[in-house]
Amino acid sequence: MEANLLNQLREVFGRLEKKVELIYRPSDHDKQSELASMLQSVAETSPLIEAREEGSPSDVPAFHLAHEGQPVGIAFRGIPGGHEFTSLVLAILNADGKGKLPDDALVSRIRRLQGPVRVRTYVSLSCENCPDVVQALNLMATLREDFEHEMVDGAFAQADVDALKIQGVPSVVIDETLLSSGRSNFADLLTKLEASVGSSETDAVDLGNYDVVVVGGGPAGAASAIYTARKGLKTAVISDRLGGQLQDTKGIENLISVTYTEGPRLTADLGKHLDHYDIEVLEHRKVSEVVPGQTVGLTLDSGETLETDSLIVATGAKWRELGVEGEMEYLGRGVAFCPHCDGPFYKGKDVAVVGGGNSGVEAAIDLAGIVKSVTVVEFMPELKADSVLVEKLQSLPNARVVVNARTTRVVGDEDKVVGLEYEDRDSGEIQRLEVAGIFVQIGLLPNSRFIADLVNTNDYGEIVVDDKCRTSQPNIYAAGDVTNVPYKQIVVAIGEGAKAGLAAFEDRVLVA
Repeated sequence: MEANLLNQLREVFGRLEKKVELIYRPSDHDKQSELASMLQSVAETSPLIEAREEGSPSDVPAFHLAHEGQPVGIAFRGIPGGHEFTSLVLAILNADGKGKLPDDALVSRIRRLQGPVRVRTYVSLSCENCPDVVQALNLMATLREDFEHEMVDGAFAQADVDALKIQGVPSVVIDETLLSSGRSNFADLLTKLEASVGSSETDAVDLGNYDVVVVGGGPAGAASAIYTARKGLKTAVISDRLGGQLQDTKGIENLISVTYTEGPRLTADLGKHLDHYDIEVLEHRKVSEVVPGQTVGLTLDSGETLETDSLIVATGAKWRELGVEGEMEYLGRGVAFCPHCDGPFYKGKDVAVVGGGNSGVEAAIDLAGIVKSVTVVEFMPELKADSVLVEKLQSLPNARVVVNARTTRVVGDEDKVVGLEYEDRDSGEIQRLEVAGIFVQIGLLPNSRFIADLVNTNDYGEIVVDDKCRTSQPNIYAAGDVTNVPYKQIVVAIGEGAKAGLAAFEDRVLVA
């Protein structure tokens, strides 16, 4: 490890108070020395970390964590390098009760799960979404004794990958059954675990009254909350994942005055700015019910309830699904949304990308360097991507384009995807592509469903707002990508969020 990284680890692990052990099993695998060296290097950064070999032999490099001599339920099969190195660092901190821990309500939900819980997450070290899942489940494992979670590098477990028919990462498995595949967050995973293993009932918790509640923790939501807090209003933010889609954004070069940043870094900066004010952040939660009135009532998926004088909806958008037969059935088994994460699973195979906009063409260009062939399937008569991207795609010998094609079905053999059917919009004939993977890249869908029955939305599901972010419902405002405001850009969302916060304050003053 580089000296820079080791110095950072010394600073991070300076917070430890008790001993954390990294216990790796003996193995004849040719990568075993690499694992041992990594763990020993980590241990050297703190007198409270010990790395040692112990236990029964393993076919592959593997280790688990213990705290003061007691296992904490976190294990790794493989070498957590690449994006997963952060998962190892956080696992050490979490084992000692350090790091960003869930609030009491979330801890209660985790402890109400019907145990024991045994979970494995299959990952690729090149996957940028995998660490979120691994870190969430590792954290849950530290909060109850009968919860065990193992990160498994698919490269070291090909037999498992084949037996479980895994074709996408991260794939979370419980009792040999796929619990989750693809991008997911703490709130989604906890909800799926509750549905899978069961949870004991508890009385609803009333969180009280707020002047303003912002639903959404992305750029628009953060701006709204900061502006209302600065006006002296009692403010809460409800978010299933702070940063939202921003977390998945790579390079950002058009946020004015910031030459370059990245989504995770900007998310962290938003979090710090929120922490600077007296704002209650209720993370890893979703709103399940909204009751309008002079005060707006909210029920959360956690069972908590609260009321607010003004509600600001800033829930952003998510990947749009095809909505065709077979899509959800084969999610993680040939249907994917992230070419960077799942592309390596299709090395040497034929794949399709549905969508001819910038994201679709960019995905096809990236995949072309890995797969045998890539076919872009576009609904319109021509590709919608920028000309420079189209020219690049057309220059690739293993890429082709099908236009005027309406995707009608994902074809599978019960285990995995084997093809994609589409309608030729000129002839009306159904055509079939023989492909092993289908990457869906058809844009974003606004996260407005939870409130769509209460406020006016357009044909795209976007919440319709006026020039001050007011919706059709009194006391309810909306901002950012969830609205009909044009140009889905970070800088636009920030401005719209500020407008929503100021409008909520202004209307409050006018009423008073």
